[in-house]
Amino acid sequence: MKEVTVEELQGMIDRNEDFQLIDVREPFEYEVSNLNGLNIPLAGIVIESDKVSKDKPVIIHCRSGKRSAQAVMLLEQQGFDNLSNLAGGILAWKEDIDPEMDVY
Repeated sequence: MKEVTVEELQGMIDRNEDFQLIDVREPFEYEVSNLNGLNIPLAGIVIESDKVSKDKPVIIHCRSGKRSAQAVMLLEQQGFDNLSNLAGGILAWKEDIDPEMDVY
């Protein structure tokens, strides 16, 4: 499974690279803090896979990286080959990029 660090993601954002960011946490978690990604909870990721881009890089994240890793595996079984997991999730983002971010 491909992984992207929070530093690499920050660089992609800073360079205005064309990619899709998907947050697989629950809506209440997304409301507490988010990285402006598309919120598709893990339970619905296969059902809503039509919302996941197939023609550009897709980075999937959650709180710690576990649920997003599951989402990557589920989507790869559907034929996706452009996915990366955000290593450490939003907790790593808070730790290394934005210490002011609210997390639970």
